Amino acid sequence: MRAAVLESFGSPLAVREVPDPVPGAGEVVVDVAAAGVLPYTGEVLGGERNYLLTLPAIPGAGAVGRVRSVGPDATRLAPGDWVLCDPAIRSRDDALTPDITLQGLSARGEGGLALERHYGRGSFAERLLVPTENVHPLGPIGPADAARWCAVHVCLVPYGGLHAVGLQPGESVLVSGATGNFGSAGVATALAMGAGVVVAPGRNAAMLAELEKRFGSRVRTVELTGDGDTERMRAAAGPVDVVLDLLPPSAPASAVRAAVLAVREYGRVALMGGVGMLGGDDLALPYPWLMRNSVTVRGQWMHQRGAVGRVIALARAGLLDLTGFAVTGFALDDVNTAVRDAADRGGRFQLTVVHPRDAAGAGS
Repeated sequence: MRAAVLESFGSPLAVREVPDPVPGAGEVVVDVAAAGVLPYTGEVLGGERNYLLTLPAIPGAGAVGRVRSVGPDATRLAPGDWVLCDPAIRSRDDALTPDITLQGLSARGEGGLALERHYGRGSFAERLLVPTENVHPLGPIGPADAARWCAVHVCLVPYGGLHAVGLQPGESVLVSGATGNFGSAGVATALAMGAGVVVAPGRNAAMLAELEKRFGSRVRTVELTGDGDTERMRAAAGPVDVVLDLLPPSAPASAVRAAVLAVREYGRVALMGGVGMLGGDDLALPYPWLMRNSVTVRGQWMHQRGAVGRVIALARAGLLDLTGFAVTGFALDDVNTAVRDAADRGGRFQLTVVHPRDAAGAGS
């Protein structure tokens, strides 16, 4: 098959022939129709993010495609089925604390690297080898719709945090980082899950206005100034039940702290961003405030095993509107252009997608 290969950090991706994947027990091979390109893919390939990625590597986290072949223990998947491939691969030999690798993106620790050595080849390729439990049926879709279903991968991240802290219908949610790629998807996902009010803080006035126009009165924006931000975020929701932080590594810890301190007594906080991963100040929260207000702070990396099917169901029901994501598609031979395009667009309801099996780059 043809694939885009990263030979060394900082070098362009090279499209060349690589061996076909062969499924064993518990594995599926998928013909990749569409693979989303994260806005920070260039930072990963350039080495700036310091992600654990064994070289040479085939990047690409997650895919939408059709089942090509299955292992002997698959009982419901069949060749030709349209599926979504979840890149969060977990080890099977420790159900309590499984090792994790994000296929085609990064591993977590030595155990994750061991998984990566087998499943590390990502979705910027014509075919993808995936554990059976990471392959999720989409039902009937048209080939032209495959790219838009890649938006599920973006929405899965905030869904994982909101589910972890038990978001209930009618509650208020503050999305810290609401004007970013995952943050803006977090606003849409919180509303789809039944949030009564979503507070969207940020410094990008144009994006805040777009969120208000897109979602209406259930979204209340707060333009951050660094002065009195916590009080204004708290006042916008009155009160804040849940805080979901999705700020990137470039954001200061003080921005996270300002959002967290807006949560009400007995409120819950989910930390999912990248603050501190590349250095800088750590997050400092006041012990007496946490204790006396009975605040729950929860770290959450990615999503739970059962999350993918639930987010697909939200989209199928029309509660999560995938048509709100604009798609730009590229052929595999133009993968380096796709990486630059994703960085330039910066996410925010913009999907950059590679079509490995379509020389014309369907969806452009």
